[in-house]
Amino acid sequence: MTTSLDPAAGFATQQLHAGREAGDPHQARATPIYLTAGFAFDDFDHAQEAFSGEEPGYIYSRHGNPTGESVERRLAALERGSEAMLVASGQAATANALLAILRAGDHLVSSGTIYEGTRGLFLEHLQRFGISIDFVDDPTDLEAWRAAATPATRAFFAESISNPKNNVLDIAAVADIAHAAGAPLIIDNTLATPYLLRPIEHGADIVVHSASKFLAGHGSVLGGFIVDGGTFDWGTGAYPHLSETRAVDGLTHVERYGKRAFAGFLRDLAVPRFGAAPSPINAFLIEQGIETLSLRVDRQSTSAAQIARFLESQPEVETVDYAGLDSNPNHTTASRYLSRGFGSVFSFTLSGEEHAARRFYDALSLFTKMTHLGDVRSLVIHPSTTTHNLRTEEERRRAGITPGLIRLSVGIEDVGDLVRDLDGAFAALREVPVGAALPDVVKVA
Repeated sequence: MTTSLDPAAGFATQQLHAGREAGDPHQARATPIYLTAGFAFDDFDHAQEAFSGEEPGYIYSRHGNPTGESVERRLAALERGSEAMLVASGQAATANALLAILRAGDHLVSSGTIYEGTRGLFLEHLQRFGISIDFVDDPTDLEAWRAAATPATRAFFAESISNPKNNVLDIAAVADIAHAAGAPLIIDNTLATPYLLRPIEHGADIVVHSASKFLAGHGSVLGGFIVDGGTFDWGTGAYPHLSETRAVDGLTHVERYGKRAFAGFLRDLAVPRFGAAPSPINAFLIEQGIETLSLRVDRQSTSAAQIARFLESQPEVETVDYAGLDSNPNHTTASRYLSRGFGSVFSFTLSGEEHAARRFYDALSLFTKMTHLGDVRSLVIHPSTTTHNLRTEEERRRAGITPGLIRLSVGIEDVGDLVRDLDGAFAALREVPVGAALPDVVKVA
């Protein structure tokens, strides 16, 4: 599908206008919400043509919906992909992307610093399906990526900016390693968003998002995206369901779609069969969120940088995991990829371990205590007792998830108010020596 928008238009212009199509009889400026399970046919022939693919149109919202397709075109343009698919959640995006590629006997290479829900999907489900996984504990170690590949490797997976340590992946280098192994590189770009980083421009083949985070922005809906770069060669024989299996018309997906075979398989068979259809209402709200993406992410990244510098100056803080700091070992790589900011989700470690983290966390009042990211509101969580609580102590240690580590997701509040909230928590921390008994409730004026 095409749009008349100049492809050289700036990001803010594209986030408002890219992919928009004329055709609404009432000339609604906002995308209408087509809240319907199915779509009516004119007659017998129309129904037959719709199901055979001879006539463009809609059959059932599990297969496609005009509201969803509007935001799909928008994100495909922003990520510089050939096609995007909206699904019900970020977890559904990762699951559908991998299940459309992998089969029993295949091998996946993944960064070890990824969202815990993704890690659980790999270990508890993909392995159960006969897919083997190797994790690269240090994603900056390119030799470890190269050594992890085997003749059965069919995909590489990583996050552009990792959660919660704010490490920035050398996407181009890992893409070269993946392609040398004959496999696509899949990047979870949730924390960067296409405003800060477009992985496809650096060699990634597929991008996934949790649209529930920065894209929607308000913490009100769930959604996920799969973006096909349209660059990977699926016809090598390593993916026989795409290059050898023939449909009733006699064509394989590679013959029908070329380098868009992955996207075609997703839309034709994978997503409809797995049933991860998004609500049209959620699609509408995600598109509304995308229209202010650059404004929010720019402010959040600027505020996060100020907060990171404030935290680095506090004597109770051992480390600040923010790639925007000159002192961060990841800063050089991050500076090559991120010119508009270093994101707004990062962690820092307090001395005093869980004792200090508990007192500091409970003393915060403006930061919302919840497990979410990318909200307009600032959020805080203690990973080792919540998001990473199912890992063993040794696994948490290898991942750098220590008892004193706290994760922040910086919102759009006035940064001075956020710093005052953090400063108040430090004041509460200093009231009681490390190791002393804590009161049940701590309040900060």
